[in-house]
Amino acid sequence: MNNNPIYKNPNSPIESRIKDLLSRMTLSEKIGQITQIDRRVATRSAIRDLSVGSILSAGGGGPYEKATSSDWIDMIDRFQNAALESRLGIPLLYGTDAVHGNNNVYGATVFPHNIGLGATSLCDRDAELVRRIGVATALEVRACGAQFTFAPCVAVSSHNFLY
Repeated sequence: MNNNPIYKNPNSPIESRIKDLLSRMTLSEKIGQITQIDRRVATRSAIRDLSVGSILSAGGGGPYEKATSSDWIDMIDRFQNAALESRLGIPLLYGTDAVHGNNNVYGATVFPHNIGLGATSLCDRDAELVRRIGVATALEVRACGAQFTFAPCVAVSSHNFLY
């Protein structure tokens, strides 16, 4: 195989990079890339050998109790290094479930759950408060090394049932 594959060249057009990468992937690697596993079952060999595409830390899925942002970064870096050791060296996506702030990280800010935020914005009409909570959560998620979260989400409460 080519020692300088197109898919690894950031100066090549994205469509060419995608086409090149897909042409090199086995069916197993493609399946691995669309698979997300829980952090508690993630191992170096599973990530490297099965081409796992994504890992999620759900509630309680941190490195250990009272883990700080730097502890999270170390853990996520170890997983990322395993992904880069795979045959094609495809980086993985890492997510955490921060449904009321990045509460899996010791010392992070904890906010009301999504339905509470929806109710708050209805009562006070303070959508700006909810936006600022989303920004704070996003910053704390990125500070721990995760690339995505499933929150906050739109969970607008309605009082229509009272009528």
